[in-house]
Amino acid sequence: MSFASLLPTLLFIALGLVMFGLGLSLTVADFTRLLRHPRAVVLALVLQVGVLPAACYALIVLLGVAPLYAVGLMLLAASPGGVSANLFSHLFGGNVAMNISLTAINTVLSIVSLPLITNWAIRTFADTGQVVPLQFGKVVEVIAIVLVPVVLGMAVHRRWPGFSARTERPMKAFSALVLAAFALIAIVKEWSALVESFGGIGPAVLLFNALSLGAGYYLSRAAGLDTSMATAISFEIGIHNSTLAIFIALSVLENFQLALPAAIYSVSMYLMATLFGWLVLRWPAARAAARG
Repeated sequence: MSFASLLPTLLFIALGLVMFGLGLSLTVADFTRLLRHPRAVVLALVLQVGVLPAACYALIVLLGVAPLYAVGLMLLAASPGGVSANLFSHLFGGNVAMNISLTAINTVLSIVSLPLITNWAIRTFADTGQVVPLQFGKVVEVIAIVLVPVVLGMAVHRRWPGFSARTERPMKAFSALVLAAFALIAIVKEWSALVESFGGIGPAVLLFNALSLGAGYYLSRAAGLDTSMATAISFEIGIHNSTLAIFIALSVLENFQLALPAAIYSVSMYLMATLFGWLVLRWPAARAAARG
């Protein structure tokens, strides 16, 4: 059996593990906590669901991105925040509790917003029969892989809190290792395709990543939110769940080219997020402290 034939199954398992690990760290309180920060929540959701897809569309038009890559980039833009956002937020002084809450609500909302945005992108950029839109059955498949593992993780957390507390961190580490191994194998196998496609989609992916991080932070600060909240929102909308985008591209829409933007992003986002954290968050703060 070839790696290509195993790819959908490996993606399904990897994404399911990540979503289950996320569920182990969530409680109902993570959702109700959002009620205490309505301005931050509304801003984050408007950025995630409205501003980022619009900015992504503008980049596609401005850079003249090819149709299938354009759909793949819009699919990435429509994906919710990834679990790595919590780690970067912690490293650079963000409100991690808000990250956890936003990840939870964004994951649930993406069940509706992701198919809507993706199908719009298919009609707009690739209405040629090259890509099959997300029909009802495929949307159900997305719901199953996103929501069901999260709910199961939350149920385990509620029913066996001690077990959940002991396994939450090892589960996250195991999920991260699975994703890293899978990403490395996929990158090595498809290296030539990634290199060949980078000229066509790489600059747009990098610009979109930088724009997402910058918009999350600076628009939050402009709205009057404190630095920790702005940092949390920045990483939440700047680090997308590329595994979900790749899963939908390969296993649901069955088109490898649609997965290339997310594949490039899955590597570049760690570098971009680290650079953003040091150059925008840590370095200015260190200079201000030195002057003071």
